[in-house]
Amino acid sequence: MPGIYLKFYVQEDHKHHGMATYEWLLEQAKKTGIRGGSAFRAIAGFGRDGRLYEDHFFELAGHLPIEVGFAVKEEEAEALLNLIAAEKLSLFYIKLPVESGITYTAERP
Repeated sequence: MPGIYLKFYVQEDHKHHGMATYEWLLEQAKKTGIRGGSAFRAIAGFGRDGRLYEDHFFELAGHLPIEVGFAVKEEEAEALLNLIAAEKLSLFYIKLPVESGITYTAERP
């Protein structure tokens, strides 16, 4: 099935409405009907500030990038982006064409 891979990068310790931004994104996607999403914690990275953050420094705990991704239909991606815009959140995202599917579709017991 052709669609979009919508990927956001957020900082681990950033919050929105009192919860981690990556958790908020997953919750909002679920509420809008998106059927799945994942958050991945980086072991190192740098962002707009240009500072390098690495997992092995105790004093930098909580500052690592989190990647939040969704394989969705174009209209689902737009709905989530519109919701984020309405919240006035400034998030970096990547939108890529993707083909997705399920390898085995037999009925489950």
